[in-house]
Amino acid sequence: MYQHHFGLEHSPFTLTPDTRFFFPSPAHQEALNVLLFALGEEQGFVKVTGEVGLGKTLLCRLLLNRLISPPWVTAFLPNPDLRPLGMYRQLAAELRIPEARRVAADALIERIGRRLLVFSRAGRRVVVLFDEAQALPTATLESIRLLSNLETERRKLLQIVLFGQPELDSRLARANLRQLAQRITFDYRLLPLDRRATEAYLRHRLEIAGRRGGLPFSRAALRLLFTASGGVPRLINTLAHKSMLAAYGEGRDAVLHRHVGGAIDDTAIVRRGHHFLGGLRRGALLILLALPWLLAVPPR
Repeated sequence: MYQHHFGLEHSPFTLTPDTRFFFPSPAHQEALNVLLFALGEEQGFVKVTGEVGLGKTLLCRLLLNRLISPPWVTAFLPNPDLRPLGMYRQLAAELRIPEARRVAADALIERIGRRLLVFSRAGRRVVVLFDEAQALPTATLESIRLLSNLETERRKLLQIVLFGQPELDSRLARANLRQLAQRITFDYRLLPLDRRATEAYLRHRLEIAGRRGGLPFSRAALRLLFTASGGVPRLINTLAHKSMLAAYGEGRDAVLHRHVGGAIDDTAIVRRGHHFLGGLRRGALLILLALPWLLAVPPR
């Protein structure tokens, strides 16, 4: 709706993981480098964790794009609600094993192993990516570990990448999953963007969407947007989109502090956190104002 008003060709703040808009922040670029290095070194298990909205799925899709040509063969399993047999069947379908739905688990594992051997003899390297891995049932996580046992004398037949929320780390710390945890040779923890990276992120997405002018946010609007979003890309997208929509509605060429404030009030998850922080700040200010008086009161 506001694209033409702000000189844009596309919507800059969609919530779908569009790799065209990937912002190579130091953290995200380092995570991608770790993934590519670990896979290049043929390490068996790699793990990337981060809070909701930090761009794990986008990073996963970007990695898939990087591994699109030989020698790589990739399988992407985005559905976390998978029992072991369902996981085997989805993996078999990704590897183009025929009639996978009609085969029992043991026979299916044997077929997967044979397929992986064919790839290995042809010099191909198979990578399986699991998104939302923190939600996988324990039995499925254990089955994934058993899949990693498929190997020749010289190399693993497949490599596995787990993308998940921090709860995945908590689950892997349990005794019943310690064998899986010990096999993870590389892991990376994504963190939110800082204030400078948040501004660069906004500018990057607007430029990709066709913006050729400066950043259409006032300094006060940028400060408030960063504070309210906490540097989480998904929340930045939501607030920036609503703020630009509000500015467009007023016919403004720039997003102002009040536009971001309206976007915060219209976004429940941000509103609750922002008001809570505001209450903490007000409480701290009252304590500081009262401190001289409290110190002046003589002890009884």
